[in-house]
Amino acid sequence: MTILTNAVIGLVALLHAWFLVLEMFLWDKPAGLKAFGQTREQAAATKVLAANQGLYNGFLAAGLVLGLLLDGAGFTLKLFFLACVVVAGVFGAWTASRKILWIQALPGLIGLLLVVFTR
Repeated sequence: MTILTNAVIGLVALLHAWFLVLEMFLWDKPAGLKAFGQTREQAAATKVLAANQGLYNGFLAAGLVLGLLLDGAGFTLKLFFLACVVVAGVFGAWTASRKILWIQALPGLIGLLLVVFTR
């Protein structure tokens, strides 16, 4: 079960690293425009905000990776950062797009439940 738990946490960390890349570097490029369904004008107007959001996603990824590197000693970090992922995903689904619930919150929740129930 530990391998599955760590694999899910690693996947959530990779997702957030990808969100960082999309929001900080690809926001106004074709991949970012397609991912977020925006026009070039909308992307240009929100580029700085998206970069800030991307940075926060990078912090979530970094916290999860640190939790993995610390193994058993990283239990609290895993709990904290997965809970942050779930809260951010629910808030994003509520305020921006319902698909964030499935892309961000659900994987985070699965990871959180695995951490709690495999300890």
